[in-house]
Amino acid sequence: MVPVSAPQNTMPLADRSPAELAAFRDEQRGAYADLQGRNLSLDLTRGKPAPSQLDLSDALLALPTGTKDKAGVDVRNYGGLEGIAELRAMFADLLWIEPEQVVAGGNSSLVMMREVLVDLWLKGAVDGERPWGKEQKVRFVCPVPGYDRHFTLLEWFGIEMVTVPMNDDGPDVDAVEALVADDPSFKGMWVVPTYANPSGSIVSDEVARRLASMKTAAPDFKILWDNAYAFHHLTEDEAKSADILTLAAEAGHPHRPIMFASTSKITYAGAGVAFLAGSVETVRWYVGHLGKGAIGPDKLNQLRHSQFFGSAQGVRDHMQKHRAIIAPKFAEVERVLDSRLGGLGVAEWTRPSGGYFVSLDVLDGTASRVVQLAKEAGIALTPAGSSFPHGDDPRDRNIRLAPTFPAPDAVTEAMEAVATCVLLAAAEKLAG
Repeated sequence: MVPVSAPQNTMPLADRSPAELAAFRDEQRGAYADLQGRNLSLDLTRGKPAPSQLDLSDALLALPTGTKDKAGVDVRNYGGLEGIAELRAMFADLLWIEPEQVVAGGNSSLVMMREVLVDLWLKGAVDGERPWGKEQKVRFVCPVPGYDRHFTLLEWFGIEMVTVPMNDDGPDVDAVEALVADDPSFKGMWVVPTYANPSGSIVSDEVARRLASMKTAAPDFKILWDNAYAFHHLTEDEAKSADILTLAAEAGHPHRPIMFASTSKITYAGAGVAFLAGSVETVRWYVGHLGKGAIGPDKLNQLRHSQFFGSAQGVRDHMQKHRAIIAPKFAEVERVLDSRLGGLGVAEWTRPSGGYFVSLDVLDGTASRVVQLAKEAGIALTPAGSSFPHGDDPRDRNIRLAPTFPAPDAVTEAMEAVATCVLLAAAEKLAG
């Protein structure tokens, strides 16, 4: 979303005299000393569901009722690599695609992403001429700020990452088109289309259409469309993800997008169900490779999820319970940032309407200092630069905040502490 900083009746730090800056710095040093004396132990690092969110799904522990799916198949046995039909149909409805385009797998969509990259690397794509591993160079377009685990996967493969800005309406599509049009070494890109990690951006239909239809020098160019937060709304104005699969098919590139989703932040983070979606040929390609090392997913877990939700509407209703728990935490993050940092010209932050993160941009060159100060005061933050490939934020300004896991009071305490660290780091820089 668009970075904002609420105006206050406060003079920006950069407009103050050297004496005023020095006095402000000394004031913040005192506040920070008080902070250190409180022996805090707070964590805003990972976007994990809070225990109260996990409790919402405890009925899963008494399921499934029976051991057969709606087709009469005994889910205790081998087989069914694509997953049980009723759960595939349920999430096809939620993702606006057809059931035959969906695979229901294990508990981790990240594992599915790695499997797809391995298959592309060793065997090549449905629409490819050779395995990616036999190319002279493979490069990926990476919108930033972005999801650190996407970058870790590419780094593991030795794939070169080239960044483009992540705007409010999605990746800077002009920059993407300029990179991929004439260079066949660009084989793909990551996109988190709805409530992006960490910015909360929502890819517009227009941007999605251009990504689906753009000219690429590589015929097997892939858009890895990680729809991890598609249902994680923070307001009643629920964003609908762009229909990338239909847009790509209409543009003559049906195999370009491969979509991922999961129930990791819907039911149990460690015991949910992950999904892959694409063209029918892509699904056949994925399952064909999967079958070389697997005989079937945990269909009992899939059956209990199907029974727990009952329908696609059941998933939507369940997510409203999540919203009631976490939306006040995001509101508290905004309140503290507004009241402590607004008008001082030292930070900008996002006001996401969904997802799990707030993206905080501090003064250039101070993000690492803010994280260090926070750590020494007992507040764990995601390392500065985590939202960039190789952990390298060239401006050293972005910090990802994850307020979902702590209790509400802890969110307030942590954010007050973070604000103090931001002010001290800014005052140190501006006062020299």
